[in-house]
Amino acid sequence: METIELNVEPRDGTGKAAARTMRNSGKVPGVLYGAKRDATHVAVNGKEFETKVGTIEGTHLIRLASTTAELGGRLVLVKEVQRHPVSRALLHADLYEVDIAAKILVRVPLHFVGRAEGVELGGILQPVRRELEVSCLPTEIPDFIEIDVSALGIHDAVHISDVKPPAGVEIPFDTDETLVTVLPPVVEEVKVAAEAETVEGAAAPAAAAGEAAAKTEAPKATS
Repeated sequence: METIELNVEPRDGTGKAAARTMRNSGKVPGVLYGAKRDATHVAVNGKEFETKVGTIEGTHLIRLASTTAELGGRLVLVKEVQRHPVSRALLHADLYEVDIAAKILVRVPLHFVGRAEGVELGGILQPVRRELEVSCLPTEIPDFIEIDVSALGIHDAVHISDVKPPAGVEIPFDTDETLVTVLPPVVEEVKVAAEAETVEGAAAPAAAAGEAAAKTEAPKATS
């Protein structure tokens, strides 16, 4: 996978006022931390972050570029981002430093390719999950995992155990969850429901007519 380069610099000020001033200048507050280092407050170029990181899917390895030796060359992953609830503007970024010799757990996008046989018959392809957690070295994180759905008929499904990950990548799972399935045609379900309503509707007048006839034909009691 391609390693993204991102410029960062240390920051001194903390708190809401300092963060507001920083954002007004085009920078975004962030924090760099890891298993073997204390948290360090950093400033990230907001426009560069959105262009290089915010518009791509999946998890990508990032190499920090900085004028300080303390930050430059560090390899990190974006652990979490905070955005404004309305404008979606970037407010804060958490960067996690990784050990390239140690495997990590990351989420990878799933790409479903091919046209399922069940879809050809009128079924509907229904993805259940769009991502999958995998274990691998930071340098071997796949951009995505491809799943061929061509052979799926109606009611067929692909489960986690069916996926063949790339070399060096493992898929740990506790339950064999469904990732994608083919649902039956909606038209058939609607047709069956309509037919049932028609039968019920026809049965109701017939029953009413039968009851009326029975009352008419009933013998009268004599005194």
